[in-house]
Amino acid sequence: MSKRDYYDVLGVSKGAPKEEMKKAYRKLARKYHPDVNKEDGAADKFKEAKEAYEVLSDDQKRAQYDQFGHAGPQGQGFGGFGGGAEDFGGFGDIFDMFFGGGGRRRDPNAPQQGADLQYTMVLDFEEAIFGKDTDINIPKEENCDTCQGSGAKPGTKPKTCSHCNGSGQLNTEQNTPFGRVVNKRVCHHCNGSGKIIPEKCNTCGGAGRVKKHNKIHISIPAGIDEGQQIRVSGKGEAGVNGGPPGDLYVVVQIKPHDFFEREGDHIFCELPLTFTQAALGDEVEVPTVHGKVMLKIPAGTQAGKTFRLKGKGAPNVRGYGQGDQHIKVKLITPTNLTERQKELLREFNEIGGNEATDEQDGSLFKRFKKAFKSE
Repeated sequence: MSKRDYYDVLGVSKGAPKEEMKKAYRKLARKYHPDVNKEDGAADKFKEAKEAYEVLSDDQKRAQYDQFGHAGPQGQGFGGFGGGAEDFGGFGDIFDMFFGGGGRRRDPNAPQQGADLQYTMVLDFEEAIFGKDTDINIPKEENCDTCQGSGAKPGTKPKTCSHCNGSGQLNTEQNTPFGRVVNKRVCHHCNGSGKIIPEKCNTCGGAGRVKKHNKIHISIPAGIDEGQQIRVSGKGEAGVNGGPPGDLYVVVQIKPHDFFEREGDHIFCELPLTFTQAALGDEVEVPTVHGKVMLKIPAGTQAGKTFRLKGKGAPNVRGYGQGDQHIKVKLITPTNLTERQKELLREFNEIGGNEATDEQDGSLFKRFKKAFKSE
């Protein structure tokens, strides 16, 4: 039976780049590898795909195949790759081929970056507006000063684990009908560290690290908002085996204010006015986070009207200008009126005090009266 074209086997064009062929073969390997597919013919399809990829992924072999086909130079041919139909290898070998040993455990002795830390900082409303400089105490693990992070008693050194030869893992081989399978597990003698400590440090108990409280200076930028965070580079946990430290992330929470509310860079509040102030107009003192300002209330101001104080909000944390303060009018209805006050209000009502002008949304009152007339 003649062999199929290698490009057809992988389902790629003749000019396909290596990355495309790699993806095609990986897809076929996952589908037809005998460890996962027990159907008849799956092993033959896997072998065919493997042979095609081994030829086409090699620049020299691919050039010869493109020129001579399956015959190869001087009729040598390209068959026999992989050592026969039964030599499939473990399914983990497929991932090792594509990811450079991705299925293998990381070298326990290689430098590793320390873990990142997170700290929640609670700010007052004004502190978030204007920013602040402060110091915080962070509990974190650092290398033990007594043993310099080795975990061994001063004057002694850790030894390479004789069971895993420093790899941190043990391999167990198993023969299956489809070939040799290698199972990997963490070495229980050294707990995956690759080292044995005969005499442990008295300070850290062999861990090589101790818990310490560190004072760190933090600059809170003006305008920071709820949930935003500040990254402090290199202030996380210490690295392992000489690796760099992690980072510290300061997450901000803001206490609610009794009078102000904030949305982004803008600040909102309600201004209580009496009926007289709203009807006749007034000039009132209004609080802002930047200090008190005078606000002119025009005569005939309605409930719900909003005034804007430009630039009296929060600064943008990225430096894009300043927000505004928005003030919403809230009319206060008097209670516990004296008889004289009631008499004056009745008199005001009798002489037309309940008639709204066009500027005061008279259309609402017109619709209200019309509703009664229609009945």
